[in-house]
Order: sequence, then C-alpha cells, then structure tokens
Amino acid sequence: MILNKNYLTVYFSFFLVASLFAQQKNTAIVDSTRVTDLEEVIITGQYNPQSIKKSVHNVIVIDRKKIDQQAANNLADLLNFNLNLNIIPSASTGRSTISFFGLDAQYFNILVDNIPLVSDNGLGNNIDLTQINLDDIERIEIVEGAMGVDYGANAVSGVINIITKKNIDHDWQIQTFVQEETVSDEYAWFDEGRHIQAINIGHNFNEKWAAKIGFNRNQFAGFFNERQGEDYYLNDGLRGYDWLPKTQLTTKANLNYNADNFKLFYKFEYFNEELNFYDAAVRPNIDVANQTSNPSATDRVYTTNRFVNNLNLSGRLNSGANYNASLSYQTQKRDLNEYNYYIVTKEKSDETDEEYQSSDVFFSKGTINNLSNSDNFNYQLGYETRFITGFDTQASGNITQQDKKLKQNNFAVFSSSELELTNKLSLRPGLRYEYNSKFKSKLLGSFSARYLFNKGYELRASIGSSYRTPNFEELYYYFVDSNHDVRGNENLNPEAGFSAFLNFKKRSWFNNTSMVNNLKLSYINLEDKIELAIVNPTPLQYQYINIDAYRLIGFTSENVIKQNNWTFNLGATVQGISRVMNDEVNAENDFLYAFQLNTSASYLIEKWDTALTVLFKHNGKQQNYIAEGSDANGNSTFKKYNTNAYSWMDASVKKSFLNNKLQATAGVRNLLDVTSVDINGASTTGAHSASNSSLLLGYGRSYYLKLLYNLNF
Repeated sequence: MILNKNYLTVYFSFFLVASLFAQQKNTAIVDSTRVTDLEEVIITGQYNPQSIKKSVHNVIVIDRKKIDQQAANNLADLLNFNLNLNIIPSASTGRSTISFFGLDAQYFNILVDNIPLVSDNGLGNNIDLTQINLDDIERIEIVEGAMGVDYGANAVSGVINIITKKNIDHDWQIQTFVQEETVSDEYAWFDEGRHIQAINIGHNFNEKWAAKIGFNRNQFAGFFNERQGEDYYLNDGLRGYDWLPKTQLTTKANLNYNADNFKLFYKFEYFNEELNFYDAAVRPNIDVANQTSNPSATDRVYTTNRFVNNLNLSGRLNSGANYNASLSYQTQKRDLNEYNYYIVTKEKSDETDEEYQSSDVFFSKGTINNLSNSDNFNYQLGYETRFITGFDTQASGNITQQDKKLKQNNFAVFSSSELELTNKLSLRPGLRYEYNSKFKSKLLGSFSARYLFNKGYELRASIGSSYRTPNFEELYYYFVDSNHDVRGNENLNPEAGFSAFLNFKKRSWFNNTSMVNNLKLSYINLEDKIELAIVNPTPLQYQYINIDAYRLIGFTSENVIKQNNWTFNLGATVQGISRVMNDEVNAENDFLYAFQLNTSASYLIEKWDTALTVLFKHNGKQQNYIAEGSDANGNSTFKKYNTNAYSWMDASVKKSFLNNKLQATAGVRNLLDVTSVDINGASTTGAHSASNSSLLLGYGRSYYLKLLYNLNF
C-alpha cells in the first residue's frame, strides 16, 4: 500500500495546530508560593522514594502518559526528543544507541528497577535501545552527571533508570493491543512495514500477592529504499535492504508481594531477536554446458537470546532503618547462522552456526539507611558485587573465544550521608571504594547540595567521579594481515571521569497556570581516553592506547508551562566539546560548539476524551577535527569537518472510548522526512578519521495506528 505522504502530512499538521490554539487564554496573574498538590515521586539516586522537589539530584521524568501519547515502540523512539541526548541508529546492524553529552553509549548506565541491564559484552552500558520493550514501564528517570558513587563503573555521563509497573488496580487486569506502522511509504500485511501485537495479564490474588505475565511481538519488515529485497538475483548492488528486517519477541512475568514493612518483587524476562542480512553481492553460478545459472549469495541470520532474573527485597526494621537488596542473574548470547543461499530455488548450502558474543552476569546490591533515627541527618551504607563473564569473537578477530574469554569481578562498598541543615538546605557527600579483578581499584567521590529559596526558587549543585572500563574490542581486537595491523591492548587503564552540574529552577503559579523554568550548567572532564593510534610507523601498526582527553561545557534552558488542558515545553542547549589528542603535535584542541532545541505541545479535549501531541527537536551543526595528511616531520595534520543540522518532528492523536476501555492512537513519526544528513569534509584517512560522506539517521516519514483494549474486573 503506497500512501501520499505529503497530503497526509499537511492535513494532519493543520488539524493538530488548529486544535492546540483553539482556546481562550487567561492572562490574569496572581503570585503564589504554594506547593503543587501532586508531586512526582522518584527513586533513582534516592534513599527512599520522594518528591522531585526534595531530591538533591535534578531528575528528568518521562511518565506513562508521554509514552502512550508517542506510541513509542522502544526506548530509542521515546528518548529521541530529549536535550543532550542523540539517538545513533545503525541500519547495517539494527542497533540504536545513545550519545549522552557527546559521549557514546559506553559512558552511561541503563538500569531496570535500579539493576543494570546486560548487553552483548558488558553490564549496563552499550545497550541496544531497540531491544527495550516499553509495555510494562511506569516511568523513566534520567539523572545527568557522574553517578559513580551510587552506580559504579561506566556511569560517567549519567544513568537512565526504567521503572516497571508493580501494582495492579483491579482483581484482573487484561490489556492487549495491536499497532500497525508504515516504514516510510512501504506497507503491506506481514511483508512490509512494522507490525506489533501484545497482551498483558495481571491478577491480584489477595491484598498482598499479585502477578503479571506479558508477551510482545514486534516485526520490522525492513526498509527497501529502492533496494530489491531477498529474492532479487541480479549482481548490481540492489539486492537486500537499506535497513535490515528483524523480529523481536519479549516474554515477561513478575510476582509482587507487598506487606506493611516488607516488599518482594521478582521479574523474569526472555527476549529473542532475529536479524536478517541479505548480501548485495550475487554470484551468477553459470553452468556453461547446460546454459543455465543458479545465482546465490552469502546471507546471515543473527539471533540474540536474553534471559533476565531480578529479585528485589525491601522493608523496614523494628529500629526504623530501611533496607533494600537486589539480586540478578542475566545472560545474553548472540548467534550467527551463515549460509550460501540459492535465490531462485530457495535452497541453502555450506551452512555454519557460531555463538560469537556472550555475557553472563551475576549482580547483587544492598543498602541500608535511616540508621540515625533523626529527621535532620540520615546516612546510607551499601555494597555491590558484579561477576561478569563474556566473549566477543567478532571484536577479537582471529583470536578464538576460548583464547579470549573476559572475566571481571567487581566488589564495592559505598556510603553517603544526607544532612538537612535547615528545612531549605540539604547536603549529601558520598564515597565508594571499588575493587576490580582486572583493573586497579578505584575510590570515587561525590557531593550534592540543594537549597530551596522563597517563592519557588530551587538551587542544586553536584560534583562526582566515575570511570569507564575498556570494552572487549579495545582489549582484544586483532586484525593482522599483509595490509593491516590493528590490535587491542590488554594493559589499558580505565578512563577517569569527573562532572560538575549546577541547576537553578523556578516554579511559578498563576490563575490556572503553572510554570517551571530550569537553567543548567554542565561540565564533564574525561582523562586517559582510549583511542586507536599509530604505535609503529614502519611497518604501520595501530593499537588502542590511553592518550586522549575529553572536555564538555554546556548550558541548558528547560521551560514547561501548563494551563487547564494544555502543556507546552520549550528547551535549548549549547554544548562545547574539546577532544584533546595528546600524542598529536598539530592537534586542534579548542572547543567546538553545537546547538539543540526541543519543544512539545499537548492539548486535551475533555468532551471528546482526546489528547493531541506535537514534538519537535532541532540538532544544530556539529563540528570535529579529522586527520588529513602529514607535515614535513611526518606528524599528522588536521582539518575541521561538519555534520549538517537536521530536525525531527512527531505528531499524534490519542482518543479514548467506552470509559477508557478502548484507546486509539494515530500519529506520524519523522514528519520532516529525514533519512540522512551530510558530513562535509570527512573523506580522509588516519587514526582519528572517518570516511563517510553522509550519516544514515532514519527511514523517512512513517504513519502508525495503535488500538489498545483494557479489560478490568
């Protein structure tokens, strides 16, 4: 089915804009210092669940309402419009990761209920966002800045904590939905587009015990983009897909026990993904004697299997102290099935199977606080252990998985205290000692403060340290032949990170109107940054070494205004990034600046039970330096290259029927039809270089319809 996207875009946009502004504005202003009646409760980085206003950290919350309005398929869809975050998709691998404050996905942690999530060769970092299903998510909390004291390694730029739903509002709660989505203008039942089906069932056995089970199937049929798919047999480079097709299956179950002074929550999850690669190079296989041909290509199927077992225990002792303990066993394996595929006869030959990536993780964390029985002073004691085993034969090249199996054991103890010196001023210092079986032990520190002024003004400041451990590729990469010599380095040191953040917030109230204005200053410093560098000019040899540094300074303004049934958000950020290449004589280490702007608007039409939402984000031009040659002494010279500016825009309408039993959400993703962005001046070679002339970002404007049914009794 081919859709006329331009006409639909115009009609859809006009409808949304007209609805958003078809209202009367109340301009009467009455100053007030009252506290809002309903405060969002957060848990990330907190001793106990508490309101955002009381937190010493600045926490960004994405609630269930926003998730539903966007009809987001996964975490990548949801986070795409946040400031200081960039989603980095890969059409060739099917993965999407995050750049957070200019640092890639290795520098922050993704948690599920405060437990880091397993990845292909690690824990908590470098997560594929397209693999995180949002069906049972209550909210998402984002804390910016180094969180090493609370969460250990790789929390250099921050943490993202996914909070799952635990309570069931009825004896039986059944929810099912289907979602159909075009991929650009490509759509057909089963064969093109995206097709999602899900069901979730919850039951309260009694006042204390409850359980849930859920299943989700997400089929992405790929994006042709003028390529010709699996059955095309001409050798002209058009076989296959621009974005690879994949199917994801997610099965979840949890058990919840809730008593007065004791809570237990167990969660099981099984995730399966099958990603299909169809090679563009076709072999004709001509039989001259019989004057026939049987064209074939080398195709691959990548299969990921992930098992998650999380157990959380929390409660209150007779002394009044609160305790929280988490245990987790997670495993993720990635298999490769490669074969010679005869395109016309649909037969396979020379089939091989290999398990080339694996991670097995046991994680445990426990804390206890409220030990002082004081309203003005509290402190927390905690421990954390991580036992990680894994291998990645793709990263280690010719070295086999038996030769290079990574094992890391982490043991950490940490403590922090919260001092409420007055009802306005709170301080929180913290320390963490972490032993790592492979790297040197680390002592991490943090200090946070919050001051509540009169008339709704709030000031927060935090400094903290964290570090990033080298990944599998940096440790063990090995690619050596007659033309190449590129190697990892088992003697690498972890990168050391430090951050400082200052937040100034103002809450205001007028007649039927509330406003929140937030100004943020950010600074991140990263030492011993790992880069691939020339270690021997003749013969030419590259190796990962600790040579570079990274500096970021940023200024962000976030503003939210709510009046009656509408909400409007407007934010902007300016980031300056300096990449310090210490081994390069001619390196340019000055700060290069980039600009981001985001805005969103939502309006609720009460009599129709309909919500309208528009989201927009502009990513300004980004700059970097790249090696372009050598000077007379053989030292690399550098030039500046630019990644052009681009913008994203989504829009949706959500309508409820039958007293909220039935919900329909229709919308447009990537309304501005972005597919790729040009990179100017980046075609060169060298240790700090890139060769792409464009960056593939999306698959164009797409439309979706989601139908959800709630049955409660």
